[in-house]
Amino acid sequence: MYQWRFLVDPSLCIGCRNCEIACRNEFNIKGGERRRWIKPVDNEDNYRKHFLTMSCNHCENPECFRVCPEGTLRKRRDGVVIHDPRRCAGCGTCVRACPFGAIRYSLRTGKVDKCNFCADRLETNLNTACVEACPTGALRQLSVYENNPPSILRTVPGFGKIMLTRPSTRFLISGNLSRQDGGDVDT
Repeated sequence: MYQWRFLVDPSLCIGCRNCEIACRNEFNIKGGERRRWIKPVDNEDNYRKHFLTMSCNHCENPECFRVCPEGTLRKRRDGVVIHDPRRCAGCGTCVRACPFGAIRYSLRTGKVDKCNFCADRLETNLNTACVEACPTGALRQLSVYENNPPSILRTVPGFGKIMLTRPSTRFLISGNLSRQDGGDVDT
């Protein structure tokens, strides 16, 4: 079975927020709530800045799934981590467990919310809304059945700790960032 993942090239991201807006529109997300966001990151030389498009990483070992007392989170066979809001009590345990801040508490619903990799779109062979909206190709989706580019990385500066949860998001560096900036090569 293939496993879906996001592939991000921070050197191509211009911080336009089209991915964030497309996600908000796709799921009718109101106010300050969001499932995807842009994170500006200063490079070590404090001269350059890059942007990371962030959302749920659909981790290989999702801590949110492990700690949820209501069992509202599940990992599908294709790697997508899904949240069932009908079963959610809004306790926030999963919010505190996610090391990437990808699960958010919704004041509007009193429950948590997260990226679902546009599961309905995937089932009809469409790209995720965020990927479709990216004008530069900085955000892509791929399955592990596809050939991974040789420069694919598991992390880049500003992404966060990956050891516990093993996020499925990967990074492709084609421009101004390099392995010398702290990226770990995918294995």
